[in-house]
Parts: sequence; C-alpha cells; structure tokens
Amino acid sequence: MCLAIPAKVVSIKNDKAEVDFGEGVLREVNVTLVKAKIGDYVLVHAGYAIQDIISNFRFMSWCMRATPFKFWMKKKHKRR
Repeated sequence: MCLAIPAKVVSIKNDKAEVDFGEGVLREVNVTLVKAKIGDYVLVHAGYAIQDIISNFRFMSWCMRATPFKFWMKKKHKRR
C-alpha cells in the first residue's frame, strides 16, 4: 500500500515545485506528472506530485470517497 500526502503548491520552477504540507513544512517535489498551478493542492508520494486536487471542495469530496461510506455514516450520525 502506498501513502500520498496532500500539499499546497507555493511556487513552481520548471518541473519542480515547492509545496507546503502544513505548519510551514516546505519541500521540493517533481510536478511533471500533473498540471499544477500555484495555489493548487496535489497529492505527493516519494517526491513526486501524482495527482492534482484543484480546490478544498474537490479534496473533501475525494476524502469522503476514500472513506468507506458505512463507516462515515456511523460516525457522523451516531444516535445518542
């Protein structure tokens, strides 16, 4: 199983981009596999941006698809 971490594109130079993983953690990643622009969110794995996530809404909808629906519904609408 592979793990990809979301990050925000801060700057782009040729095929490299500086991305922010949050709390000021900046890294340089290769963006030749995606069409990223400054301000976009990308999924980063092993130093490569492997997928672009254009907006927060699109990212949240991706997270909901990645989480099993039954589990999400149980947690969200738990009866008390």
